[in-house]
Amino acid sequence: MPLSALVLLPLALARAALVALRGRLGALCWSLSPLSLSLPGWRRVSAPSPVASAGPRQQREGDEPTPTPTSVNYHFTRQCNYKCGFCFHTAKSSFVLPLEEAKRGLEMLKEAGMEKINFSGGEPFLQDRGEFVGQLVQFCKQELKLPSVSIVSNGSLIRERWFKKYGEYLDILAISCDSFDENVNVLIGRGQGKKNHVENLHKLRQWCREYAVAFKINSVINRFNVEEDMNEQIKALNPVRWKVFQCLLIEGENSGEDALREAEKFVISDEDFEQFLDRHKDVSCLVPESNQKMRDSYLILDEYMRFLNCRNGRKEPSKSILDVGVEAAIKFSGFDENMFLKRGGKYVWSKADMKLDW
Repeated sequence: MPLSALVLLPLALARAALVALRGRLGALCWSLSPLSLSLPGWRRVSAPSPVASAGPRQQREGDEPTPTPTSVNYHFTRQCNYKCGFCFHTAKSSFVLPLEEAKRGLEMLKEAGMEKINFSGGEPFLQDRGEFVGQLVQFCKQELKLPSVSIVSNGSLIRERWFKKYGEYLDILAISCDSFDENVNVLIGRGQGKKNHVENLHKLRQWCREYAVAFKINSVINRFNVEEDMNEQIKALNPVRWKVFQCLLIEGENSGEDALREAEKFVISDEDFEQFLDRHKDVSCLVPESNQKMRDSYLILDEYMRFLNCRNGRKEPSKSILDVGVEAAIKFSGFDENMFLKRGGKYVWSKADMKLDW
């Protein structure tokens, strides 16, 4: 064999070994990257996120402590069967994550410190006739063992069979009710044909008693209900909490040229809101939330599991926690943890700890 061949042969063998090793490493990395796999019937959609990609801001916030996602509001759908004129999470898409991907994200949040999850929309009972949110509720309580699992709904699509199947896993059901005058509900956009929103509210209250679910009422105070006296009705329903919100404008959602709603006509002044609160000061379960308290004190996940930053009057999305993890995404949420605690965001939220007359 020529001398040149003796020299080149070991080099060729070493090169072949390196190529083979590189191929094996590549295969190993691919197998460890679940995000590179496509799920049947679903294509990952990563919307452009100027907030998440802003380098200078990331450097500025790098020294700040990362917030803990103690309480998270997951708006997993934007679709709704009502047309509330002041809605600030409007139906811009029909996208809903596959169930297993949603569960994966919830597990990531639990590992990051989540204690309470609130499922909202849109209307959460629209998806698979309540089965989707039911399975998420069961997963969070049974598998993740979260102290508190809650839902916010307009209540129009909830049936007793849902309580029979999933009621034991749900801590709190919050029903949106802005008025006890059905004509006002129609004006606001909560009318649905011949169904009576207030009558349905009382039916849901009874089911919550029967199936041991804490009952809560959410009301948005606006131009059409700000003069109403709700003392008698709220005391009769006796919710664990009556959350009273001041009507809020979010550009691109219910305000501005690219919005699907025009909520300006619903807006009330701070003074109007304070007068409403003063009229109901004797309601012990009243929890008031002005625009100032609301804006930066909620952790909101959209349908892609992106945190929404509302600090600039818009909902600017982070990257999805499914793509970059909870810690990286939450830095761009605009979440004010101090304001969350100041507004009473952490309370007795597990039904196991509540002293209730079901």
